[in-house]
Amino acid sequence: MTETAELLEGVYLSSLHSGSAIDLETKSRHYRIECLERDRIRISGHPQWCPAPVLVRLHGSQGGSGEFKAGFIGRGMRLVFQRLDNHIAVTTSEITDIRVVD
Repeated sequence: MTETAELLEGVYLSSLHSGSAIDLETKSRHYRIECLERDRIRISGHPQWCPAPVLVRLHGSQGGSGEFKAGFIGRGMRLVFQRLDNHIAVTTSEITDIRVVD
């Protein structure tokens, strides 16, 4: 496995291989994301919503001015995902760092 050296501005989930991992920093948390297939990911890092890896549907990222990018994870935006077990939608704090591991 190799980790990208540069800090990514953003990444579309569709551009990643199944099994790729993303280390994601927000203003308040560190998340670990495993890409599964299409919009399904396994995510951990929030003490209430995903303390251990949980299966979710990634909706995309929402910007401060209300713009929304489906299937995209972008710096300066908030990640939006929905747990598949209880259908609770979660919006993170602002993303500050994105690193992809293949």
